[in-house]
Amino acid sequence: MDLPEQDEGHDSLVDRVLTVSAAFEGNEEIAEARDLAREFLTSVQAEHGLPVSPRAMGMVQLAVSELVTNARKCAPGPCTLTLQIEDGTVQASVWDSSPTLPLVLPADPTRIGQHGLEIVMALSHTFTIQREPVGKRITISIMLADDPGGDIAGRQAL
Repeated sequence: MDLPEQDEGHDSLVDRVLTVSAAFEGNEEIAEARDLAREFLTSVQAEHGLPVSPRAMGMVQLAVSELVTNARKCAPGPCTLTLQIEDGTVQASVWDSSPTLPLVLPADPTRIGQHGLEIVMALSHTFTIQREPVGKRITISIMLADDPGGDIAGRQAL
């Protein structure tokens, strides 16, 4: 994830897109997806100086774990995870081969299981589901830094 120096005729870091992608085929790789998210955000912070709050680090790992778990459980074949830094957020995008869109259930504390998307939506600044020529893609964004005004992860106080 090293970027060229600016004096080599390349754009500054502000104009560059920081991204990483991986494909996952087995349930044992869900931990690897979490590791990828943690390593990517650690690199973004250490090597590029972008702030990543501990809260954001945990939220991204949890959201990635839930999204990759759902993809592995509900779709045949591999899934892909792409993480990208954009406008103070990390965009996490998971593609899988199933054309069936997930059902986002309303919050129900008495329901056992099926809370994954509910959790992801609660963690996310934005949440979209998009059909692809093959399968679907779920994309979320999570703020990298907590709001200096005190609101957690950039959410507005109600």
